[in-house]
Amino acid sequence: MNTNYKRFIVQIGMGVDQHGHENNCTKAAMKAIKNAISRNCLTGLLEICNLKNPKDLLGMKVHVKIGAPLPETIDKNKVLKAVPFGIKSIEIEKGGLIAQGIMIKELGDTSDKMIVCIAVVTVSVKTS
Repeated sequence: MNTNYKRFIVQIGMGVDQHGHENNCTKAAMKAIKNAISRNCLTGLLEICNLKNPKDLLGMKVHVKIGAPLPETIDKNKVLKAVPFGIKSIEIEKGGLIAQGIMIKELGDTSDKMIVCIAVVTVSVKTS
């Protein structure tokens, strides 16, 4: 039995945390993943890849690559919770950007920084 995986989907998303959150990129990274996966309907995985039911999606591999201005601030486990199913992995590198916004304490802002992260989400499926 062949246990190779082949790429099926590569999607890109952007996430912005407009409230600074103490210079932590976790929320922006999660939003970037959700942005990437929200534009996909995985019917092809069930129909073309011959997965029999949605439970079979648990075996697909989902690799997330994040570009973040402060990569060391990202909570990898928390970010991967934005991926609904599959065998998850993550890679983080310096990227994205920080832009000046406004600080509104009533919204929970901790600075006037807007944190922007980019996500590339790659879904691979097992071939037989």
